[in-house]
Amino acid sequence: MSTDLEALFRAFNATIGRQAMGDAEFGETFRQMMAALVSFDYVVVFAYRGKERPIDLYSTFDPKERIIFVTLYQAGPYLLDPFYHTAHERRAGVFRMRELAPDRFFSSEYYRTYYVQTGLAEEIGFFVTADDDTTIVLSLMRNEKTGPFPPAEFALLKKAEPLIANMVRHYWAGLGTRFDAQQHSRARGNRKRNASESALQPAEAVWRDLNLTSRETAIVDLVLQGYSSESIGLKLNISTGTVKVHRRNVYRKLGISSQTQLLSLYLKNLS
Repeated sequence: MSTDLEALFRAFNATIGRQAMGDAEFGETFRQMMAALVSFDYVVVFAYRGKERPIDLYSTFDPKERIIFVTLYQAGPYLLDPFYHTAHERRAGVFRMRELAPDRFFSSEYYRTYYVQTGLAEEIGFFVTADDDTTIVLSLMRNEKTGPFPPAEFALLKKAEPLIANMVRHYWAGLGTRFDAQQHSRARGNRKRNASESALQPAEAVWRDLNLTSRETAIVDLVLQGYSSESIGLKLNISTGTVKVHRRNVYRKLGISSQTQLLSLYLKNLS
């Protein structure tokens, strides 16, 4: 695809002199700028802070697609998403999904149960870190019919990253207040629960309620994300054999025998 300079300049010109833009307006400006550079099928923008539920800022999905890409994602699968974990680590830059995914991600239950429903061939994200501990991720997606992004287009996106990052930090500043409001809303809904329970993040509450130890929790989190036993051992500095023993103990404790059942149990208790 050749660069459409006229469309690019037109989209950029819409921001000149603007001190503020709404989510939809700036999201559409970003879409137009990217469309002048590369071809894609969808755009979605999420803001992340810590382990909190991500906030959707902009997307181009129709109502049916939005259920899969946004509503279901926010309900819990985001906790297993490589993009979420990269945002949580506060890494900045432009990355392909396959660069960030664990070694067994594309054969994991998360991928087969949730991610495959998206029908994506590839997803590329602009990761922009902000001062209020938030990370904004602007994703460009291509479906299986369109195919992956060619190397030349990915290289072009990397060149555009400094400009996009500066614009995002300007027009999507102050997102921390939205996360604070989300937390207050959640706290109001949990008034009947005690303070220690309300302070727990969703995933942590699931594992606590299932009576897993901290070591078992760390291992099953990585299993569900798509890490192999070997990779888990390297990350946690324990042997592969020890990882497998912990996995067997978890399965026995939970009365399950497969990763499919583990994911099902996790999502059921998360919701």
